[in-house]
Amino acid sequence: MTGFTRRGAAAGLLGAAAAAGAAPAYSQGTNRKTFVLVHGTWHGGWCWVHVADRLRAQGHRVITPTVTGCGDRAHLIQPETGLETHITDIVRAIEWEELEDVILIGHSFSGITITGVADRIPDRIRHIAFFDALIPTDARRAAIMPDPETGAYPQWWLDRLPAFEDGYKMNFWDHYPAKMLVPEDDEANIAWLRRRLTWHPVRQWTDQLELRNGGWAAHPRTCIHCVGQVYSPSSEAMVGPGRGPGWRFIELNTARNGFMTDPDAVTECFLSLA
Repeated sequence: MTGFTRRGAAAGLLGAAAAAGAAPAYSQGTNRKTFVLVHGTWHGGWCWVHVADRLRAQGHRVITPTVTGCGDRAHLIQPETGLETHITDIVRAIEWEELEDVILIGHSFSGITITGVADRIPDRIRHIAFFDALIPTDARRAAIMPDPETGAYPQWWLDRLPAFEDGYKMNFWDHYPAKMLVPEDDEANIAWLRRRLTWHPVRQWTDQLELRNGGWAAHPRTCIHCVGQVYSPSSEAMVGPGRGPGWRFIELNTARNGFMTDPDAVTECFLSLA
């Protein structure tokens, strides 16, 4: 007998768990891992669907929240939407789902976001992983940092500002080709990206991360570097800290958006964590 085929028995188990203040029985399991997958700039929770499906098919718990101002929540973007907004989005998703022992994985510049999440709720995080993502350090606490002496932003960044819609909405296609994310001959995934990429709030790039509990340093941690990326691969400034002591460093032969192009390899990689 299982709770999925005997609905009355399942209801009884859920009711007893609720009365005891425990998580429902279906969210527990000794071999089950819990994943929170956080998308990068311009994306949304939708981008993880192939990997999430594979992980769930093997019995694991997976959530793929979309942060404010992106994806299906693009309509909520405001001038003040920034890094702390996104940190709070993910913290609340974890808390409301009552997740524990979380394997927290972030892509691209959400590496800053997940560091903030791990810092805010350290007791809920089992492992933090940066999927071709920016690993923040004391010297770099934002995606775009001003010059430490002059306080000025780099000229290439200033040159972009006029293109931002309403002054704060960044559009991927204004500045990058599709091959930044997937191979240039991958027509199906390029079409998917064109349908789904939205604007992104500029302050998530420029707000500087403030830490209270050590950020990623307080957790087991992994850097996954997508070495199959051909066009503008992630720099050592992004992934380099992941080569240091206390880190597991994985080179994965996929494009930057390997979760779209090679979901089997990415799923296997994620299952090796923690």
